[in-house]
Amino acid sequence: MSASDKTMYFDLNNNSPKNVHDTLLVVFNALEEKGYDPYNQIVGYLISGDPAYIPRFNDARNLIRRYERDEIIEELVRFYLDKNNDREGK
Repeated sequence: MSASDKTMYFDLNNNSPKNVHDTLLVVFNALEEKGYDPYNQIVGYLISGDPAYIPRFNDARNLIRRYERDEIIEELVRFYLDKNNDREGK
């Protein structure tokens, strides 16, 4: 069988994060590994929209740009409020 007769396999990078939450964790870890303050860098990105706040390391910049900034902010607010509502027994 020649090489052209073999079936090629295409992988859509099944290891990439599937949602905003998981993406933020990957970005956070990439920022920490590069020695940046992850909180400041992510806030800088969310306020300005400038992807230069996020490193290309571990594909973090491409991953975070998969989502609109308002989607990321919505996830952060939802997570924060859900977590704080649990603390107050609501």
